[in-house]
Amino acid sequence: MNLHESTKLKNIIDQCCHGQSKAQYELFKQTYPYAMGICSRFSSGPEEAKEILNDGFLKVFTQIKRYTPDRSFAGWVRRIMINTAIDHYRKNKKYHDKHLEIGELEDRPDTEKTLSQMHSADILKLVQCLPPSYRMVFTLHVVEAYSHKEIAEHLVISIGASKSNLSKARLKLQQALIATTTPTHQIYGKG
Repeated sequence: MNLHESTKLKNIIDQCCHGQSKAQYELFKQTYPYAMGICSRFSSGPEEAKEILNDGFLKVFTQIKRYTPDRSFAGWVRRIMINTAIDHYRKNKKYHDKHLEIGELEDRPDTEKTLSQMHSADILKLVQCLPPSYRMVFTLHVVEAYSHKEIAEHLVISIGASKSNLSKARLKLQQALIATTTPTHQIYGKG
């Protein structure tokens, strides 16, 4: 995030607490790239990310008086955006896949090498293609370092379902990585 914990940030936050729309716009403008990055990891694409982002900023502006300057503002915004993404997921849960419980799958060793060679935007696209329940658990566990217990509590699922969804997400990502890195002649048996 471009905003540093500075006097300028404190002034903008203070003005936002007093409902000044110009300050809200400035805070939105400076926080947008950071917040959108968070929302994108939880969404299926730009439209859903914008929806989560808009809901998140509504919470930022309605709860800004709760922010305490002794905490990191970026961390506070991050928490709001993650919670908003979780709320968005739960609100739309009836449209998501059912959670099935299966054992953990092991990571393939070649996946690490492939991931290190990809750009973050390409990895994000692969994650965005995951079914919502897999994407949510994968992002919370791998990116945000939530435990399976925490994920289960937030998403109102069992710990086993969280582990299962993570395993399935990893498997789908591995399959997608293999598909994107395997030459076409190998896929079709030519060569």
